[in-house]
Amino acid sequence: MQEWVLVLVASGLSFVISAVTGIFLIPFLKKKCFGQTILEIGPRWHKSKQGTPIMGGFMFIAGSIISVAISYAIRHSAMPMTDIVHAADSDVNYGFVLLVFAVFALLFSAIGFADDYIKAVKKQNLGLNAKQKLLFQFLLAAGFLWVLHVLGMTETTVNLVFAEFDLKLWYYPIMVLFIVFMSNAVNITDGIDGLCGTVTAIALIVTTVLCSYLKLGELSLYSAAIAGGVLGFLVWNLHPAKCFMGDTGSMYLGAVVAGFAIITRQHLVMVLVGIVYVCEALSVVLQVISFKTTKKRLFKMSPIHHHFELSGFGEYRIVRTFSAVGLIFGIIAIVLLTALNRQ
Repeated sequence: MQEWVLVLVASGLSFVISAVTGIFLIPFLKKKCFGQTILEIGPRWHKSKQGTPIMGGFMFIAGSIISVAISYAIRHSAMPMTDIVHAADSDVNYGFVLLVFAVFALLFSAIGFADDYIKAVKKQNLGLNAKQKLLFQFLLAAGFLWVLHVLGMTETTVNLVFAEFDLKLWYYPIMVLFIVFMSNAVNITDGIDGLCGTVTAIALIVTTVLCSYLKLGELSLYSAAIAGGVLGFLVWNLHPAKCFMGDTGSMYLGAVVAGFAIITRQHLVMVLVGIVYVCEALSVVLQVISFKTTKKRLFKMSPIHHHFELSGFGEYRIVRTFSAVGLIFGIIAIVLLTALNRQ
């Protein structure tokens, strides 16, 4: 079976599983009173979202894991073993890498689930505190890099497209910081209906194209499966949202976005693909620095999607605008990678 057919199978199956799961999951979450508590610090009209079920991320998590497992099994049975094991690096078994990647993303999701559960039980918008979250994230990121090293991914260079820098042992702490930053950046983006899901679906569709171009078939199946699952989730999450992904979902997606950059070794390319996340996180950093140093705010509110809300942008308009930016930079990333590889 051709690779692109499997990619479509993975994404389509994941979409169906995710969308159908919502039919049963949302009533269950409502029954258990697992709803969002809205803080006073957000835009005042967000109060209408009070009680909307969280933990909707289980929809695309289930969809992506089940569909990629089925797609990988089909690929394994339909293709010669040498094609399955071999990828960009002949010393690396990307089947094992895919398994480790999925487990890593699920463990990150577990941090988010703990946070969501505490919010739901205590009925407050603060779950795990920042120190607890960061501790678990740093430990998981370090463990992920160590396992990849054991599996043969021992390169310590950072690919900035136009140049590569060998960071040697510094590679590992820097990549740990990168994983933690990107995962939290995705989490921050999940602030209005459909925003994180739409931006991430586009980012992962672009990632699927990049993985296929790099002949990383296993990874293209995974990215396609998550993209399809997120699109299925958007059936329930577009404004007005009937369910939020919660930290359960955003932490999973954050680990996925960061993990693809590490495994594909396309660090700058993946930053371009995830430019919306980067801008969201930097808006928070710049807002804090500005207020602490000058007592003035750069934005009406951070992260930056709230600034646009307070400037009169509707939620649909923000989603469209941010998604368009993500798509443009994703196309730039594809063109940049393919153009330089042809030289």
